[in-house]
Parts: sequence; structure tokens; C-alpha cells
Amino acid sequence: MDVVLERTAEQRAPYRYRWVALFVILAVEVMDLLDALVTNIAGPAIRAELGGSYSLIQWLGAAYTLAMAIGLLTGGRLGDIFGRRRMFLIGAAGFTLASLLCGLAQTPGQLIVGRAIQGLFGAVMLPQGLGMIKQMFSPAEQAKAFGAFGPVMGLSSVGGPVLAGWLVDADFFGAGWRMIFFINLPLGVFAVIGALKFLPEFKSERAPRLDGLGVLLAALGAFLLLYPLVQGRELGWPVWCFVLLAAGLVVFGLFSIYESRRERRGLDPLVTPSLFRKRAFSGGLAVGLVFFAALIGTSLVFTFYLQVGLGYSPLKAGLTTLPQALGSVAGFVVAGSGLSERLGRRLLLIGTAVMMAGTAGFMTTVWLAGGAISPWRLIPALVVTGAGMGLAMAPFFNIVLAGVDDEETGSASGALTSVQQLGGAFGVAVLGTIFFALVPGQVAQHVDDSAASLRSVLTTAGVPADTQPAVTAGLRDCLHDRMAEDDPDVTPASCRGEIQPQVQAYAREQVRAGFQDATIWTAGVSFLLLALAFGLSFLLPERARPEESV
Repeated sequence: MDVVLERTAEQRAPYRYRWVALFVILAVEVMDLLDALVTNIAGPAIRAELGGSYSLIQWLGAAYTLAMAIGLLTGGRLGDIFGRRRMFLIGAAGFTLASLLCGLAQTPGQLIVGRAIQGLFGAVMLPQGLGMIKQMFSPAEQAKAFGAFGPVMGLSSVGGPVLAGWLVDADFFGAGWRMIFFINLPLGVFAVIGALKFLPEFKSERAPRLDGLGVLLAALGAFLLLYPLVQGRELGWPVWCFVLLAAGLVVFGLFSIYESRRERRGLDPLVTPSLFRKRAFSGGLAVGLVFFAALIGTSLVFTFYLQVGLGYSPLKAGLTTLPQALGSVAGFVVAGSGLSERLGRRLLLIGTAVMMAGTAGFMTTVWLAGGAISPWRLIPALVVTGAGMGLAMAPFFNIVLAGVDDEETGSASGALTSVQQLGGAFGVAVLGTIFFALVPGQVAQHVDDSAASLRSVLTTAGVPADTQPAVTAGLRDCLHDRMAEDDPDVTPASCRGEIQPQVQAYAREQVRAGFQDATIWTAGVSFLLLALAFGLSFLLPERARPEESV
């Protein structure tokens, strides 16, 4: 079905198969969101089989989102140049094959490379969907079409961990964690066949030329910012990490200057600078960066708390997040009843405030429950957080893209989706780094605070009173060093001695308590990010409508 649509939105009748096409586009959104999150749950199982340090789990997410963030700016432009349907097909097919490569990986390096390839093909695939929706649907229908992204993104972002936990524990065909990638194969085939049959081709009246230097500057800037954030903690934060961060900011500054000059010379920029003079778009980028950093980064920290701190299986950890998925469904249903159109930005503010309340409730629950924490106790806070997410995300895309002109669609879609992915990678890097930096000190602090309890345990174990201070100091050093060790299979020198069973039980309790405190503090950072997103939301217009440049 090679229908070519070239007219403007005012001249164009809605595309006949637009709702079926929307379903195809949402299918690849599901693939993307599942793959952005499933390695958080499956990460410990992957690391146990393939080896490597805890930073491997961070890189499984960061390699994907970083590659996608780098490629999305280019991916959106490629749709303008070569046609959105063609680029959608190439991206979906490549993403599916890269998923097969990930599922067959035998080493950590192979898996990280496979994840990066997934991200690059995803960058070609995803921006085409947003662009096609804007051109397939009439302005009156666009709110409903973009509104469909909300529930799909919410359910995928929270339901993904449940699916991942089930697939890992079920161990279908002895594949274990590899099934989280093999599950993409039928989805990818469906997307390719659906695109061939139902997606129309869109071509600009004047195809722009690709900005090669802009591509290199954007890719370099993103890499310079994110690489030190992910690796800095493991390497002890050497000076060069901060040099790279500063260099990344400089490169993005040069990118901005270069793109503006290119536009003034009448050449095609990678990102159209005029977009940033639109209040809805520039504000949306800022909100999206912070919002998705909080959302995706918190998901990683929650996984570590459940699986490493509390010892939950992948399936139990995934099921623990299910109330958040149900809450997000409720939020989207409420938003879809007409609130999104009536309230506009106010609904985004309400949803973000509800998420902040849910995050505060989560922190309070973990603190009060202590060792008696259970999935049941977390349900109220997770439901509230999910409901807020549904309310906040429902109007987001329509508000941001409403004032974008047809000729800016490819650039705008690529930039918006790129910032979404960059925010996720930033959240994983920052919140993951904060979490792992806190755990060793919190565990050691709990050993210090429970000295009397430890003396009782040592006395029961038959340790002489005069040697107990040395044993206590040695245990404290052992637990601190083990939590600070990047590779959990490596036994620190301070842990060489034999630990009696009674002391082992005490040590496990202190580790759990340390993870609990680190989780609370890191959730506090997420709360601050959501508060920042709340404030930045006032940059958005009150309603989703075409607007003049400001």
C-alpha cells in the first residue's frame, strides 16, 4: 500500500486506515519500552550467567538508551529525506534482528554491543511513528491518537518488569533471561507486516539534506555526558570524568551555534532551531528530560532494592510493580474521559503532583516497615504513583507537538523522542550512581548503630569478650568492602575469615537495612526531580494548540 501523502494538514483528509496504522505504530513503542526496562529485572540473572560487575546492569540499559538518544535526531531527519514508512520498516526489521543477536550473546561485551545496535535501529524506527500520526490524523483527532501513547507507555513501562520476571523464572526451552529478547521476534514480524500493509508513505515536497557534522556533534556531546556518569563510580571518579562532563556541555553549545548558523545560511539543520522558539516544544523538552530521568532511573533503583536488598526472585520483583501498572491504567482512563482536553497543562501538573505524593508514600512505607516490608505494604504508594504517571503522560505529547509545522515534524519527533531516551539514560546513570555510592556507607553505619546487638550475637556464638571489638571491626570492614565491590563474585581481602551462621544472619540483616536506607535517599532524589518537572511544566502552554513563535 504505497500511498504517498504530500498535502498539508489543512488540505488533507484523514487517512483511511489511520487507526489500524496507529496500532502498528504502538506495537513498536511497546517493543522499545519493554527493551528499555526489562534488563533492570533480568540484570542480576544476566550478570550471574555472563559474569561482570554491577555496572554491567547499568550498561545494559545505558547502551540501549544512549545509542537511541544519539541516533534519534538523525532518525527523524532520515524520515523527512527518504520517507517515513521506508525508515520505519528498516528500523523495525533491524531492531528485530538485533534482539535475536542479544538473545544469542555469550559474553557481556556481545550483549552490550547488541543492545547498542537495538538502540540505533530503534532510533530509526520510533520518530517515524510520531511524525506519521501528526500527518495521518486530522487536528481534531490528534489528541485521541497521541493520547493512546499514554496507556501503552504506562503499561509497558510498568508491565515490562512483570513480563521480564515471568520469562526469566519460567525458563522456557532452557533460555532463561534470553527470552526477554526472543519475545521481540513475533512483535517485530507483526510490525513489519503491518507496516507493509497499512502504513502510508509520507514525503516532504522538498527533501532536506542530512547534516553530517551536526550528527557527529550531537553524538559526541551525548557520549561525553553519559559515559562518565555510568562509569565514574566504578572507576573512583577520576579527574578525567569531570573533564568529559564539561567537554560534553561545550560540544552541545557548539552544536547549538552550528545549527543556528546553518539555518541562517539556508541549509538544512539536523534540529530546526526555530522549534526552540516555540514555547510548547522547548518547554516539553525540558519537562521530558527530567520526568523520564525520574521515571526510568527509579525503576532501576527499585529493582536493585527488591532483588539484591530483599532477595526477591525476578518474578516476585516484577509482580511487586504490578500495582503501579494498574494505577497507571486508572490514570489514563480518567484522563481519557475528557480531562486531557479540558485541563491540558493542569492535568500534567496534577499528575506530577500525584506522582510526588506516591513517591513520598513509598519512602515512608519503606522507612516505617523496615524488615517487615512486603509487596502488600507497597501497594498503596505504587498505585498512587502509577495513577499520577497516567494523568501526567496523557496530555504530554499532544501539548508538545501541537504547534509543530508539517515541515518540522521529523526534526521535532526525533528531538522529543531523543530527549525522552536521553532523560532515561541520565536517570539510570545518576540515580544508579547515587544508590551504589550510598549502600556501603549505609551498611557500615547500621553495623555501628547495632553494636550492642552484635555483641549479643557474638556472645551467643561463643566469641570471647576480649576479641569481640576486633571481630566487630572486621565484620564492618567486610560488609562495607563487599558492598563497594563492583564484581559481587570477588571476595574482598577483609572477608577472608570464616563467619559463623549466627553472624551471617546478622550480616544479612544489616545489608538489607543498608539497601533500605539507600533506596529511601535515592527515592528522595527522584522526588526532587519530579518537583523540578512540576516547576518546568509551567513553561508549557495551557492548551494543546498551534501557536506562534515566542
